[in-house]
Amino acid sequence: SEDHGSLLLAEALLEECLKENFAKLKDSIPLSEKSEPKLSDAKHYLTNILSKGKLRPKYMTEAMLILGKLHYVEGCYRDAISMYAKAGIDDLSTKDEPLYVLRLITEAFVIKGLSLERSTNSIASRARLCEREEEVMACFERACVIAQVYLQELEKTLNNTHSRSIKGSNVTYSEFELSYFLEAALQSAYVSQLKKGNIVKGMRSLREILRTVETKATQTFKMVREWEMGGWGMLLHSLSEDCYWSPLSDPLPEFMNKEYQSYVSNLLCRRPELYSEENSVFLSWFLMPHLCCAQANRDAVISRAPEQQDDRAVSLQDASAVYDLLSITLGRRGQYVMLSECLERAMKFAFDEFHLWYQLALSMVACGKSAYAVSVLKECAKLRPTDPTIPLLAAKVCTGSLHWLEEGEHFAKMVIDLGEDAGESLAKGYLALGLTYSLQATDATLKSTQDELNKKALQTLERARDLAPEDHQIIFYLSLQLALVRQISDAIDHLQEALQLCKDDMNSLHLLALLFSAQKHYQHALDVINMAVVEYPESF
Repeated sequence: SEDHGSLLLAEALLEECLKENFAKLKDSIPLSEKSEPKLSDAKHYLTNILSKGKLRPKYMTEAMLILGKLHYVEGCYRDAISMYAKAGIDDLSTKDEPLYVLRLITEAFVIKGLSLERSTNSIASRARLCEREEEVMACFERACVIAQVYLQELEKTLNNTHSRSIKGSNVTYSEFELSYFLEAALQSAYVSQLKKGNIVKGMRSLREILRTVETKATQTFKMVREWEMGGWGMLLHSLSEDCYWSPLSDPLPEFMNKEYQSYVSNLLCRRPELYSEENSVFLSWFLMPHLCCAQANRDAVISRAPEQQDDRAVSLQDASAVYDLLSITLGRRGQYVMLSECLERAMKFAFDEFHLWYQLALSMVACGKSAYAVSVLKECAKLRPTDPTIPLLAAKVCTGSLHWLEEGEHFAKMVIDLGEDAGESLAKGYLALGLTYSLQATDATLKSTQDELNKKALQTLERARDLAPEDHQIIFYLSLQLALVRQISDAIDHLQEALQLCKDDMNSLHLLALLFSAQKHYQHALDVINMAVVEYPESF
C-alpha cells in the first residue's frame, strides 16, 4: 500500500510540474531535476517502486508508463523509448480498461512517437530510417484513435455522474480541458503526414477526426481544425483547387500512388464513434461557416472582469483564428456579404480589438456597404490613431461610391495631421485631399468658389508630388487637374513624366490621347489610342 501511494503521489507531482511548465513543454524545452524539485521527487518515487518490484504487474506497468513520460520531459528520449519497450505498450489491451489507463496508453504512444522522431539523427541506413518513420506513424495513429475513445468514454461517465447527482452538485467539466499530450495525440498523425507530403493520408486522417462524435474536450480543437481543413482551408495550405477532392470521392491518381495502408486498422479492438458520411458532407460544405462562427460566439468570454482576463484572451485568440480562416475562405469565393454578416456577430466580444473591427470594415467595403464601412473605419481610427492607412481607406470610400466630399476631406486631413509619422502615406494623404478639392470644385456652382477650390487642389497635388516624385499615380492626377483648368501644355509635360515612370499605364495613355485631341493633334491622339488598344484590347 505504501508503494501504491508513492505511485499516485509521483504522478500527481509530475502533472503539477508539467502544468507549471506548459510553455517549456510546448516549445520542447527539456526540464531539469535541479530546477524542478517536483520532477526530482517524482523520479525518486518511481525508481524506488520499480527497484523494489513489490507492486502487482498491472501497477508496475503503470509506473513504467509514468516514468517514460518523465524521461521525455527531461529530454532523455532514448530512456523513454527503452522504458516503453520494458512496459510492452505494443501488447497492452484497451478493452474494458478504466479511463485513466486509456489516458496513460494514449500518452505513451504519442510520447514514444515524439521520442522516435527526435532520435532519428543517429540512424545512418536509409532503410532503417524508413522503418523508423513507419514506426513513428504507427504510434501517432494508435494514440489518435485511443485518445478519441478515451474522451468519448470520459464524457459519457461524467454525464452519467452528473445526471445521478443531486441539485447543487459540484460535478463540472473541467476534466475536459485537453492536456498537451492529449492534443498532441489528436493532431500528430495528420500533421506528420502533411509535413512529409503525404497529402491523401493526412487529409483522410484529419477528416476521420472531424467525423468523430465530438466531446466537450474536442469542440474548440475541432472548431479551428474544421477551418484548417474542412471546406477550403486545407487548399490554402497544401493544394490548388484543381487537385482537391471531396470526402466521398477518390483523390487524383498521382496522390493515390503515394497511399499506403494504415498501420493500426487491424490492431485496435476499440474505435471511436463516428458521424454518418451524409451528415459529414453536409456539415463540411454547407453548415461549417455558420457552425464555426456560432461556436466561436457562444464560447466567447464577454465579461471585462480582471479575473477573467486570461480566459478572455484565450477565447478571443480562438475566435480570431476562425474568423481569419473564414475571411480567406469566403473572400476567395466572393462571399463578402456572408463574411460581413458573420463578422458583425463577432462584434459583441470585439471591444477594443482592432483586428476584428478592421476585418469587418474591409468586408463591408468589399460587399458595397460603404456607409457602414465608414462608420466602422471611424472606430478603427480611434483604436489606432497613428495608423494612416485607416483614414486613407475611409477617404477613398467617401470620395468614391458615397461622394461624401466633406467627410473625405476630413479623413485626408487626418493623415496630413500625422506629419512625418505618416511615413510614405503622407504623400497619399495630400493626393486624397487634392482629389477631394477637385471634386468639390466640380460640384460648386459659383465661378469664384470653383476657382478657389481648383487652386487649392493644384497646390495640394503639387505638394504630394514633391513628397513622392517617383509616384506615377500622383503625377497623373496632377496632370489631370492641370487639364481641368485648361493648362494643356503643362498637363502634357507632366503626363509624359508619368509615362516615363510607368510606360503602359492605361489611365495615363487615355488622358494623353484626350490632351492631344484638345490641342488638335489628331494623328498623335490616334497613334496613342491604337497603341493603348493593342495593350488593353478588353478595355471598352
